[in-house]
Amino acid sequence: MFNKKQTTPAPRSMHTIIGNGSNFNGNLNVEGTLRIDGEVKGEITVKNGSVIVGKTGMVKAEIRGKDATIGGEVHGNIFLDGKLELLSTAKIFADIIVAKFTINEGAIFKGRCEMSTDMDDPIENSMTEKTAKEEFFTETETDGKDKHVS
Repeated sequence: MFNKKQTTPAPRSMHTIIGNGSNFNGNLNVEGTLRIDGEVKGEITVKNGSVIVGKTGMVKAEIRGKDATIGGEVHGNIFLDGKLELLSTAKIFADIIVAKFTINEGAIFKGRCEMSTDMDDPIENSMTEKTAKEEFFTETETDGKDKHVS
């Protein structure tokens, strides 16, 4: 009646993008949303946003943040306060500690999962993270064969 314009909510903006064909080695600290379509090695920490690994993305890093959506490949442990979603193209070789976890049909997940809504206990979490990290790196330092560490 008054010719009000309807506004469409702004799409969730990407604050940092590692594009297809790009690579990054080191510690990546991001404020806001991070999208990876290239290759990242090291450690990833995201505050106030999400981690998105596109289907061409290759991550060999520990990931820390709130939420993550994975469509590519991840080798490294994942610690999230919120939700982890594995799309049908995802390949995850990691131990994860998350509050919520969704796996779409076709996704590959090899590792251990601990679901906890109490991510505020630093003593309990640091011991769990330390154990997960030690076991992950012990397994990956072997001669390339899959071995279980007890």
